[in-house]
Amino acid sequence: MLPNISPAEAQKMLRDNKARLVDVREADELAAVRIAGAEAAPLSVISWMNLAPATAELPIIFTCNSGNRTTKNSDLLHKLASGPAWQMEGGVSAWAKQGLPVENTQQPLPIFRQIQIGAGSLVLAGLLGSLAWPSMIWLSAFVGAGLIFAGVTGFCGLGLLLAAMPWNKK
Repeated sequence: MLPNISPAEAQKMLRDNKARLVDVREADELAAVRIAGAEAAPLSVISWMNLAPATAELPIIFTCNSGNRTTKNSDLLHKLASGPAWQMEGGVSAWAKQGLPVENTQQPLPIFRQIQIGAGSLVLAGLLGSLAWPSMIWLSAFVGAGLIFAGVTGFCGLGLLLAAMPWNKK
């Protein structure tokens, strides 16, 4: 199990170039808020990455959003570090709560969440609309069939449509 290090201690080590910070959060989380200089190594792919090993001169400090992922995957992260390593207590959330510097970017909701909101809204509209006009129930059926098709084929027309919307353009 990786030992804990506080955000303040981690910042001091990073500022003095006495450690590397490896952020194991996923890409959408990293896009929203990140600690400057942190190496991105999403937990979902970290086993396949060529993570440079930790050394006595430059140990690794692992972080996630709240500390839960680093704690649950502590043995794996320790093995991948191949040297001295810590996990940051409370993750990036604790770092930000202590007033330490973070880079924030204004990001729209992730596309997957936009799809969930859009599909759910259309299903609900179809069900409620069918109270006044019974044929509206077919809207719900169409959306359900579209979700099944997307799951089976990997093609999501609603996702492509949402990705083309102006709020999702950089």
